[in-house]
Amino acid sequence: KQWYQRRVAITAGITNNLSSSTMTTPAPMPIETVVVHPLVLLSVVDHYNRIDKVSSQKRVVGILLGSRHKGVLDVSNSFAVPFDEDERDPDVYFLDHDYLESMYAMFKKVNAKEKIVGWYHTGPKLHPNDIKINEIIKKYCADSVLVIIDAKPKDLGLPTDAYIAVEEVHDDGTPTTRTFDHVKSEIGAEEAEEVGVEHLLRDIKDTTVGTLSQHLTTQVVALKSLHSKLQDISVYLTQVSDGKLPVNHPIIYQLQDVFNLLPNLNVPDLMKAFTVKTNDQNLVMYTASIIRAVIALHSLINNKTTNRAAEKEGSKKVQNMIEVEKEDKEEKEKDTKEDSNKKEVKS
Repeated sequence: KQWYQRRVAITAGITNNLSSSTMTTPAPMPIETVVVHPLVLLSVVDHYNRIDKVSSQKRVVGILLGSRHKGVLDVSNSFAVPFDEDERDPDVYFLDHDYLESMYAMFKKVNAKEKIVGWYHTGPKLHPNDIKINEIIKKYCADSVLVIIDAKPKDLGLPTDAYIAVEEVHDDGTPTTRTFDHVKSEIGAEEAEEVGVEHLLRDIKDTTVGTLSQHLTTQVVALKSLHSKLQDISVYLTQVSDGKLPVNHPIIYQLQDVFNLLPNLNVPDLMKAFTVKTNDQNLVMYTASIIRAVIALHSLINNKTTNRAAEKEGSKKVQNMIEVEKEDKEEKEKDTKEDSNKKEVKS
């Protein structure tokens, strides 16, 4: 009887532990960052260009594949989906479910780790029917992410914007509505993808331009992007101060952190250190450009001297050939004259 009671207690403890372990299963972390790989960008641009040639459709739609790990969503692959919509009526649209399921089945056979994580369209902005399309995609992925990829970017910066659907609660007690919340997005690549992108960029980059000019060009582009971001911040703060937009405390806190990181340029020692460092960098760049110019002139002079020497040698060879040909002609003429004289003597 004691043995039976002990066995019952052990089994009850095991079931309690199992139930507690199932109850305390950690929920997946919310998506904080969406990393888009270069393969996805290339396939989306190719999809957009192919559709743009045959139809007047303003945007294309596709499915994103990838994996999720600790709040970071890696979008490593994608495929296009037949899509059409009425521009005048956002409620009228077509998305081919059968094509989606068949393509995902084939992709799953190739790489089972890549699962549906969301969908994309070429925007370039949010559309009124994006919420309804997102609800359809949620049948295949509970936490569906929308990534807007601008196939023809006009502004500086990343061509991607990531959004996730959330419930918006109203203060007046009205029912909640579905809306999109912005998620941080970035471009990331593995080592093999970086090598492939470098090979593709070899045909685009000018190999005659030096590394210094490329470095300066990238710095100018980065400064232009920073200037555009500062303009956006200024416009936002102006609208908040004028009462056109509500105060968003997380954004204000982040801006305050940014302003706190700025150096105090009113300190004389700091200004002197900045000027000394800038002058040192400019001196190095100036001397490097002078050395590069001297080396280029030296190589130019060497090329001219070698070309002149080659021309002289070539002219000498030509003259020698002409002289040899003249001597051969003279010998032949002498031989013909001697033969003619011998014939006359015999006759």
